[in-house]
Amino acid sequence: MSSPAIERTVFIISDGTGITAETFSHSVLSQFESVKFHQIREPFIDSLEKADAVVTRINQMAQKHGVKPIAFTTLVNPIVSTRIKAANALFLDLFSGFVEPLELALGLKSSHSIGKSHKAASSAQYRNRIDAINYSLAHDDGQFINGLAQADVILIGVSRCGKTPTSLYLAMQYGVKAANFPLIPEDFDRGSLPKTLKQYRNRLFGLTIQPERLSEVRNERRPDSTYSSLAQCRHEVAEGERMMRLEGIPWLSTTSKSIEEISTTILQEVKLDTYKAY
Repeated sequence: MSSPAIERTVFIISDGTGITAETFSHSVLSQFESVKFHQIREPFIDSLEKADAVVTRINQMAQKHGVKPIAFTTLVNPIVSTRIKAANALFLDLFSGFVEPLELALGLKSSHSIGKSHKAASSAQYRNRIDAINYSLAHDDGQFINGLAQADVILIGVSRCGKTPTSLYLAMQYGVKAANFPLIPEDFDRGSLPKTLKQYRNRLFGLTIQPERLSEVRNERRPDSTYSSLAQCRHEVAEGERMMRLEGIPWLSTTSKSIEEISTTILQEVKLDTYKAY
């Protein structure tokens, strides 16, 4: 008889968007695969009134389930943070864990300013990210080929292997202008890269995927079609990989990798790892 699944409630509490705390929580909680976590986001907790409301919700969950919820926090205001920590929960405070040791090491007090990690909309970094997002959207799936000269990287691969989400992630997180271009059966019949891409060979990076997974993905879009058949997927994947090997284009399989892993590999391989997320 199998043991019952463990379930825990997780609160993500922040005086900003909560993205930092949520990302950190995903990384930590993913190490406990046998536990089912139910996440509750509590963003913009920037007053004692809001803090008291969160304390009430945490305590209600603790009483309902008979076990302390887990709370990941990125609260800058020490008064609000102290009020929150009166709740019946296991608190994992990212700021006290990292900012306080840095204050000691640097001999300085942090500014305790809310939202410092998210630059103002007028900042150069923010504008670069917006420009990169607009570029990647405009150059998705081989659109506007006359703008490829501005690309930092051009992702190639068969349809539905993950080019579009990777392009947008690179743009949103790193401000990288990522275009993407599909490899289609006509390219394989011709036996060479599309003429449009040849002059940008040093900016190309290939994505591939296991045929079985590709067939699953395509069947969600066009069920029971030649396009999504396993035979067609095997043919296109094999030809795509053969072309990338012949052309000396670096590539990786997206089958079992997260978008973060894919993007990090691309940044390193195409020598874009000096980009920073803002």
